[in-house]
Amino acid sequence: LIFIPGAPQRLGFTALIDGISRPFTMDLDGRNKRDLSQGTKGFAYGFSASPDGARVAYHQDYKIYVADADGENARVIETGNPFNFVPQWSPDGQWLMFVSGEHYNCHPYVVRPDGSELRKLADRGGYDGVMTVYDVFDFHGGSSDVPVWCLSGDAVYYTAKVGEAFELMCVSLDGKVEQLTRSQPGVHHYHVKPAPDKQRIAFGSTRSGRRQLYVANLDASNARAITDVPEGHGAMWAHWQPPS
Repeated sequence: LIFIPGAPQRLGFTALIDGISRPFTMDLDGRNKRDLSQGTKGFAYGFSASPDGARVAYHQDYKIYVADADGENARVIETGNPFNFVPQWSPDGQWLMFVSGEHYNCHPYVVRPDGSELRKLADRGGYDGVMTVYDVFDFHGGSSDVPVWCLSGDAVYYTAKVGEAFELMCVSLDGKVEQLTRSQPGVHHYHVKPAPDKQRIAFGSTRSGRRQLYVANLDASNARAITDVPEGHGAMWAHWQPPS
């Protein structure tokens, strides 16, 4: 379920209907569902509402779309790349950030909601963007490890392959890249999540030999484990409590 800014009586969600994924909104009691994809047959998900609640973004058949909050006036963001995935609004609503390129070879991009000023922010260095969930074979393969906005809105956190490790990185909107972690070969960082207080981040890492969750300063310093799962298990998908 997705909360929609400015519409406390509405929720967003995606539904799989006859094999087709579509973004919807609905009332809190589940009534008055509205198909934001306007009934098109493309496979749409990655739904995100703008901070002012006036617009939505999603990807359909791996193309980025921006539409009015009710799904009207949908328009595609042309990137020239065949794979475009999970658009996210900047905190001020002035940018969309997503990964673009080819499947398993895609990188952080930003663009204005009107399609202007498209640019690649950084390169993931060969990272396929997927973190495995299980230690044994799983048909789904793993969890998408997509970049996220710093809550200041002037930079993006992402994961990149550096040597034989997968490191936490930060890139500013002007393209300045900072490597936040320096790890032993084989260590994998994933799923970074900034705190609402803009002072900390949570992320996953295999630095202990297992998938554990950590909390650290914004620059990933002073990291401390907040989980201690045993061998054969993994901790994933940290979420911060919203501010009261």
